[in-house]
Amino acid sequence: MLTKNRVSLILLLLIFIFLYLALQLEEHYLWISFGFIIFTILLVLVRFERGSLEAREIVLLAILAAIAAVARIPFASIPSVQPTTFIIMMSGLVFGAQSGFLIGLVAALASNMILGQGPWTPWQMAAWGMVGLTAGMLRNTPLLRYKWGKVLFAIIWGFLFGWIMNLWGLLTVTGSGMPLDRNVFLTYFAASALFDTMHAASNVFFLLLFGDTWIKILSRFKKKYGLLYEV
Repeated sequence: MLTKNRVSLILLLLIFIFLYLALQLEEHYLWISFGFIIFTILLVLVRFERGSLEAREIVLLAILAAIAAVARIPFASIPSVQPTTFIIMMSGLVFGAQSGFLIGLVAALASNMILGQGPWTPWQMAAWGMVGLTAGMLRNTPLLRYKWGKVLFAIIWGFLFGWIMNLWGLLTVTGSGMPLDRNVFLTYFAASALFDTMHAASNVFFLLLFGDTWIKILSRFKKKYGLLYEV
């Protein structure tokens, strides 16, 4: 039987395979994205194998993913500033790694249906999925039990998200024939530093302003209705 830790490790391995396929088959990014979500959903359902999957749990995941997706739209004109990362982080923190991972995947794909799909979509899915996954995996550690740890986590993922997208950009550029050297690498990452800082700052802003409220509300749903407990 797969434990929650094994499922999380499988999801991490799946991310690397997914990103490799996204790079090699860039023109088929949308099919790869949908296939990744379907496979991940099937894998996540393993954690319900000791009990029956309840419709209200699926609905809750869908609602949180929809909120995270829609939250991007009002901030689309402000580069890298949006509450999506914060929402995915809170979801993983309360409901666990697999739920946070799935919410991150769906939120990226759903929001890009409005904001625009492209070869970057699978990479955004992987990055936001990793936010939810790591928040869930670390939720019982001292790091995320305290406010300072949550702030540090939010800052780190503000930059990590941008670096993952930078990696896609660099691999795309080098794939077109441009040589990759240290100067190109440093220039590329330096150019995104301001946007990554804005992302990290917005994560901290939403966390400090709404973090406690979100945790209380989501925890209340989890406890009252017995939703999304990891087995």
